[in-house]
Amino acid sequence: MKVTVDTRNDWHGLHSGAVVADTHNDLLMAVVARPVPRWASYFRERWLPQLRAGGVDLQVLPVFIADAYRPEGALRQTLRMIEAAHRLADGNQDSVALCRDGAELDAALTSGRIALVLALESAPGVGDDIELLETLHRLGVRVASLAHFGRTALADGSAEDGTGSRLTRAGVEAVGEMERMGMIFDVSHLGATGVEHVLEISTRPVLATHSSARALRDHHRNLTDDQIAGIARLGGVVCVNFYAPYLHETDHTLDRLVDHLEHVVAVAGIDHVGLGPDFIKEVFADTTPPCCEPDDYGPIPYLPGLEGPSGLPLVTEVLVRRGWAAADVVKVLGANVVRLFRDELGRAG
Repeated sequence: MKVTVDTRNDWHGLHSGAVVADTHNDLLMAVVARPVPRWASYFRERWLPQLRAGGVDLQVLPVFIADAYRPEGALRQTLRMIEAAHRLADGNQDSVALCRDGAELDAALTSGRIALVLALESAPGVGDDIELLETLHRLGVRVASLAHFGRTALADGSAEDGTGSRLTRAGVEAVGEMERMGMIFDVSHLGATGVEHVLEISTRPVLATHSSARALRDHHRNLTDDQIAGIARLGGVVCVNFYAPYLHETDHTLDRLVDHLEHVVAVAGIDHVGLGPDFIKEVFADTTPPCCEPDDYGPIPYLPGLEGPSGLPLVTEVLVRRGWAAADVVKVLGANVVRLFRDELGRAG
């Protein structure tokens, strides 16, 4: 188990000694693109070395359903991706563990394995059949959001901000069910009015798995200061997205990323900030035909050195260069997310 004690001005030692949590990496999309017998070995050969190189100790695995599967195939693909997560965990038991509660999380970290936590991104397979959330909870899902960019039966995504929509009746019911089961609500991708609605009705801490600061980059995918402060008041964590266009229009550097981290710390407090990298370069390379970039994105700029999880130590290097205290670096790298998950995962309401 890593120890989170390092008072030296040594970013290498500080990073290797910290517990590092990544709350958004779409690697499951790449895993399920392989033949089923290759799911576990592909993860072991392609992704595990990158996670180890980046020092990742806790990896949230979002289940994102591409448009080609919506709506008819959404639930089927959701179940395939959940099955892929179980199989890659079963096939790599010496290195990773799928965790459903705080005790399992602590056991994984103590043993030196990477703790994996399943998350739903927008939950298109659920529709307004809220009872399916309990089914997915039984399968190990512990984090969920209600929308992506567009509209669902539960809420509007951030690209639909013009509607001014709050959660639907089914969306409100979903929040209550998630709190009852000990499933953490994820506000990332939710429309602005929907975020405010969630903050009004939530009685448990919520999480932004991959959202940056709108005060620094006015993009619908980012959170306002009021929203960031509201998440902190509930005891939640805002995990800053590394996706370059959400950080700055043109200056795609690590310093701009740290600007967002520092801004969220200033608004939310040091105990409510984490890392939500949203590493997509390799996922896109593995799942998109060689002819083109995905239509929704076009040519994508990436932060230099942070195209994948192996670059995560560079974040620690910049934080140390900026004069951050070692204890604060440790909190943002992962201690805040681990605390939230330890307290909330599987905690029945």
